[in-house]
Amino acid sequence: MATDPSEYDMATPIVEAHLAKVERAVSRTSSSHAGQSYTEVRKALVQALRDENAERVVPQVVDEFTRRISEEPDTLPF
Repeated sequence: MATDPSEYDMATPIVEAHLAKVERAVSRTSSSHAGQSYTEVRKALVQALRDENAERVVPQVVDEFTRRISEEPDTLPF
């Protein structure tokens, strides 16, 4: 079943806004918690995502961002 291309056009701003919220939460958490324990980083990241109203993130993505902030903060893309 084909999807009308205009549906993508309508969804794009919504997706971009959500990704910007996630980016802000990750960036803020990285700035304040880089190199700290996984547990502390995860708590801070989950709270930052809540603060941004961006809780709807795949758990594995949250786990990977948490790991990178904790262990490899210089490898984040932003």
